[in-house]
Amino acid sequence: MLIRFSIENWQSFREQATFSMIAGPERQHNDRLARVKKYDLRVLPTAAIYGGNASGKTNFVKALAFVQALVVRGTQPDDLIAVEPFLLDTEAVDESCTFHFELLIDELVYDFSFSVTSRSVVEEKLVRVTSTSETTLYHRKKGKLPVLHDSLKPKDFYKFAFRGTRKNQLYLTNAVSQNVEAFRPVYDWFKNTLVLLAPDSHIQQFEYYLQEEHPLHGIMNTTLSQLDTGISRLGAEEIPFESIPAPEELLNNLKETLKEGNISRLHKRDSNERYVVSRKGNALIAQKLVAHHRRSDASEIKFELSQESSGSQRIIDLMPAFIDASSPLNKKVYVIDEVDRSLHTLLTRQLLEAFLDSRRADSRSQLIFTTHDVLLMDQQFLRRDEMWVTERDGEGRSQLFSLGEYKELRNDTDVRKRYLQGRLGGIPRILFSGDLTGTTKTAPAKSGV
Repeated sequence: MLIRFSIENWQSFREQATFSMIAGPERQHNDRLARVKKYDLRVLPTAAIYGGNASGKTNFVKALAFVQALVVRGTQPDDLIAVEPFLLDTEAVDESCTFHFELLIDELVYDFSFSVTSRSVVEEKLVRVTSTSETTLYHRKKGKLPVLHDSLKPKDFYKFAFRGTRKNQLYLTNAVSQNVEAFRPVYDWFKNTLVLLAPDSHIQQFEYYLQEEHPLHGIMNTTLSQLDTGISRLGAEEIPFESIPAPEELLNNLKETLKEGNISRLHKRDSNERYVVSRKGNALIAQKLVAHHRRSDASEIKFELSQESSGSQRIIDLMPAFIDASSPLNKKVYVIDEVDRSLHTLLTRQLLEAFLDSRRADSRSQLIFTTHDVLLMDQQFLRRDEMWVTERDGEGRSQLFSLGEYKELRNDTDVRKRYLQGRLGGIPRILFSGDLTGTTKTAPAKSGV
């Protein structure tokens, strides 16, 4: 689980901004909080991030994507690190970008942080936290040999792994590549637990819709048919492998490398067509995802995905994430940018309610999303500490804060009304006044939507 995340000097976040999933003192919806007894910790299952356009919501998600890429994929020997410091301050451009995570992994807390410039890792630190103590596993600073904890043995092995770590590379990443198992839980969290979905990205597990034997197949199709999409079910249409509209080089590579028992997913973005390729003996089997609609006489007719509305396609993309996150054993952290894109507000709320209704004290999955849908800003639905706001000041600097910080807000406060009135921040400062025929006027700054 994500407990806390801080960023500093990243894109529009000039000063340190801290995002926390630790539950505050309020008592609303307590039954869905995750509880970690040995730390006396209550963790939120969800968080909604609001804010005006260009306020910093997407920059927050991009920070997570940057860290994930740097940890998992790393860098090539001569690469610059793809940092994006705050550009509206001449001093900030040359300063390092800093990222700090507190993570719950297998009921153990890890504190992982690092600072980087485009050329090097300035500082990096990994701390393992128990209920009674904190153990700094390593602390790397200014390119020097890291300070290693005595429990890391043999130390010569860890020192050897560091000597092979380039200045533009995280020690965590290189050490795991050298089979340092003590650091693997944190590496695996970024690789396998953190799942990021941009507004135009597509969840990978769409093959669940094709495999009738998969346990999620029935759930996904049943749910999809109940969301007023007109789709009765999704299914597979077997097609000749050679007819897949993909570059010949890619198809030849699949012929040579795809092993029996494995699958390969292909997605044609311009038409939103999706294919799954598997091997049976010497033959490659290709399946295409299609939608079935029910006629008035109860018979079915097949539709291509490109014929479905953008809203239906968005539901198809998000459904595996919501159902996966709702599983009792799931531990993934889904971060969805613009969860409400192309979705009706009631549909978005229904999907989120289904996830929240599945949460218990031993649940460990989380769902974090950015949104403009103010109808979700409802204390009957979300706790105050689950509602966050990004706001950009007059100098272009983003701030991030929780509505749980407003002590005057009561359980019966209409937070949506206060937000739209500009009393909670995070709404556009609209200077435009007039029409769009060339006779516009500039009015004094005012808050509103």
